[in-house]
Amino acid sequence: MNEPVLEVNDLSVTYTDKNVFGRGRTFQAVKNVSFQVRQGEILGLVGESGCGKSTLSKAILGMLPPGTVQGQIIHHTKRPQMVFQDPFSSLNPAKTVGWILEEPLRVFGKYDAAERKRRVLDMLERVGLEREYADRRPRELSGGQRQRVSIAVALIQRPRFIVADEPVSALDVTIQAQILDLLWDLRRELDLSYLFISHDLNVIYSICDRVMVMEAGRIIEEGPVEQVYDHPQQEYTKKLLQAVR
Repeated sequence: MNEPVLEVNDLSVTYTDKNVFGRGRTFQAVKNVSFQVRQGEILGLVGESGCGKSTLSKAILGMLPPGTVQGQIIHHTKRPQMVFQDPFSSLNPAKTVGWILEEPLRVFGKYDAAERKRRVLDMLERVGLEREYADRRPRELSGGQRQRVSIAVALIQRPRFIVADEPVSALDVTIQAQILDLLWDLRRELDLSYLFISHDLNVIYSICDRVMVMEAGRIIEEGPVEQVYDHPQQEYTKKLLQAVR
């Protein structure tokens, strides 16, 4: 069995809504979640909007305020990255695609200008975009092209683990299939592992090896995709499947 790239142990996320007197109620968005993502695996996380999927993903990548996260998160790879649901809002509209891709490499500080440009152009080709796209701005791209750029941004520092948070939900069905094929191919080419988040079990079924079902902040069912899809044990999972069949 492959070694884990991520271990999550007894993870909870608790928010406090304070009123003007400094008092407030607490809300537990993620409740005692434990799982592993193994090298080369695509692990799916599925559930309805508001169930805690995105909160869990942000907790894993250290994107939540201090004090809100309890439990243990162990990364066995460097520089894990996220592919966001809405590429238009996650890409700087004032900058060119080339600038957006090069900026993480400038911050990283390891490469000279010529090497940064080479890596940018190489990454554009890897995600299926021609080199001239480096001179375009996000507003000049289609939704599918913007998501390809968003994937390229996540991969430019060559991470081994990616959190993909609803990466195809804003795209039409034809473009969805193209992006899913791209993510599948990149997994093989770059030896990637994914936590792939979606509200759609059909999308999960098409790309994931295993799946976890989340309801109200808890993981209520998990297993190989075929097993969960063909023999769901929980009523909530059955309801999700009925919605897409």
